[in-house]
Amino acid sequence: MELLRGAALLLLLCAAASAQDSCTCTKNKRVTNCRQVGNVCQCNSIGSSMIVNCETLTSKCLLMKAEMTNSKAGRREKPKDAFQDTDGLYDPECENNGLFKAKQCNGTTCWCVNTAGVRRTDKYDTDLKCNQLVRTTWIIIEMRHAERKAPLNAESLTKLLKDTITSRYMLDGRYISGVVYEKPSITIDLKQNSSDKSAGDVDIADVAYYFEKDVKGDSIFLNNALNMSIDNEVLNFENMMVYYVDEVPPEFSMKSLTAGVIAVIVIIVLAVVAGIVALVLTRRRKGKYVKAEMKEMNEMHRGLNA
Repeated sequence: MELLRGAALLLLLCAAASAQDSCTCTKNKRVTNCRQVGNVCQCNSIGSSMIVNCETLTSKCLLMKAEMTNSKAGRREKPKDAFQDTDGLYDPECENNGLFKAKQCNGTTCWCVNTAGVRRTDKYDTDLKCNQLVRTTWIIIEMRHAERKAPLNAESLTKLLKDTITSRYMLDGRYISGVVYEKPSITIDLKQNSSDKSAGDVDIADVAYYFEKDVKGDSIFLNNALNMSIDNEVLNFENMMVYYVDEVPPEFSMKSLTAGVIAVIVIIVLAVVAGIVALVLTRRRKGKYVKAEMKEMNEMHRGLNA
């Protein structure tokens, strides 16, 4: 009995020590691994892992680096090869195992897709060759929760999302590489390399599609709409965007630019040309004025000498 009491006391002391070691950095939310060192709360700055003192302000350089590394107004900087689905729903061709065929066509127009069925090339004619179905290894899901005065508890939100994805969509938790929350924006990272994926594992592309349908109120489940709550408060999400990162970078060219982007480029070019023309005309007018002034001065000199 005395041995059990001693063990219990030791556990209580360890728990108390652990609670004392953790702390909250009230002057900088872009930190991690916070611990109490003496009377000072010290943390590692996100993006650089440099130690910051939470009793004072963090340097602007570290703050900017953390913001670019983790998020900017709640939205993290995307990998350079991340792209969105700009085509939406279409009638796909599927393999016998249910996977997308690498080449998809609509009449005489064809394009190549990834394992998520998202177009990763420009559109061409039926002679287009798609040698392989390129795997999507990283899916970035961004969304916002409905407006509220106070932020959600980040730890509770992370746990809720991970539990929902693993139970509702049957995704192994090891494929959820991270959940980042900065009121009101939420970013979920799903990563699944072909070498890591077991035969019975669901695909992250399927999970993202189910989740997107749930969030947009068009659930694929029968009579089982998504219902997520924290502290008896139902969470509503909006402005969901999904980005895809493939094993091989996409093959888009200038032809894939939207009409709006092209219009902006044209306007900028026209503005530059107009500026050059205005500058040339101004210099010509100035030159004529100088020549006229010189001519008048010469006439005045001749008149005086006469």
